Parts: sequence; C-alpha cells; structure tokens
Amino acid sequence: MSPRSASVNEELRRRSRERLLQATVELVDEHGYEATRLADIARQAGVARGLVSYYFPGKRQLLQSAVHRLMHRTLQAALERAPRPSGPEAGQELMARAIDAILGLAHEHPLLMRTHMAGILTAEGFIQCPEQQRLAQLLRETVVAYGSSEPDADYPLLRALLMGSVVAMLLPGAAMPRTRLRTELFQRYGLGEELGVPPDEGASGGTRTPGPVPGGQR
Repeated sequence: MSPRSASVNEELRRRSRERLLQATVELVDEHGYEATRLADIARQAGVARGLVSYYFPGKRQLLQSAVHRLMHRTLQAALERAPRPSGPEAGQELMARAIDAILGLAHEHPLLMRTHMAGILTAEGFIQCPEQQRLAQLLRETVVAYGSSEPDADYPLLRALLMGSVVAMLLPGAAMPRTRLRTELFQRYGLGEELGVPPDEGASGGTRTPGPVPGGQR
C-alpha cells in the first residue's frame, strides 16, 4: 500500500480536529465543563485520546475554539440565509442578523455560552485560534457592509457590545431579557425591529421564515 499523500493527511487531521470541536460543544452543552473529561471528548469524536493534546494545549483552549467555531458557523449561516439582502439597506439587515445570531446562541445554549464567557475572563484570557479569527473576520465584514468608515475601530466595539449582552443574558440571579438587550443594540445601530430574526418568531427564537428584505427578493 502506498503512503498517503500530504494533502490526504492534512484532510484527515482537519476532520479529526473538527470532530473534537463538535464533540466538545455537544458534551459541555449537555453535562457542563467540569463533568466533561478530555477522554469523553475523544471518545465522542471517535479519535485517540492523545490527539486532543496534539491539537490543543488544554481543555479551556479546546472549549474556546469549539465555541468560536459554533459562533462562526451560526453567524455565517445567518448572514448567508436566503433571501440574501441587497440594495442600500442590506447592511442594516446583515447587522440585525449578526446581533440576533449571537443573542440566539446565548438563548439556546446557556450553559455552554456561560462557561465560554467565564473562561474568557480567567487568567488564560482570549484564545487567538483559527476559529476565533474566522468569527472576527465575519463580524468585521458585517460592520463594513453596515457602512463603517473605520471597521478596525467599529468591529471591536460590536464584539464588546455582543459579549456584554451575552453576559447580561446569562448572569445568574440578574439575567436581562434577550428582547430588551436586542432592542438596545438595535437602537444603537439604528435598526428596525422587523429586521433579522425577532425572538418571538420561530421555535426557540432561533429560526423563522424570513420576511421581506430591503432591496432583496422574497
């Protein structure tokens, strides 16, 4: 049997890493961070335990990459959902979709997102991983589409506002309603409440049949 090519090996490594990230989301979402062991994640992903340490220096870094991947994929799906917005007001629709996507994750995965935010505030801090970089790029593209003339300044502000809103939604004993936080963010960016995915429409606030999009087609 001839040895596998470098491209095949690279694809196998990519798939193994993806399975580890998906398994982490599933297990921490269901059982919590402390109850989820690295061996459990490897078993769920169907890979050898040693591969976890090969790709990630520790469980906290693995969790951050896993949640950033979930956020990236959720945000990308929201931004690309048909009908794709176009025309002069498309940027407002995209900003609304971005806000609703991130707030929706906090609503649908409270344990996972609370654990993620708590980890960011620890000594390890914010992990600069490929998944985080993809998420950052999408958010930056969103502020550009919205019409920002200073995306390098406006993107960190949007990120901070979204992170603050997620913390406010998940703060034990003093959680704020998603609808109130959404209204505040929409007012901050001058967005109509009908844009994006209003929380009272669709099962669990995550999806709905899209309404008219300014400048787009139904």
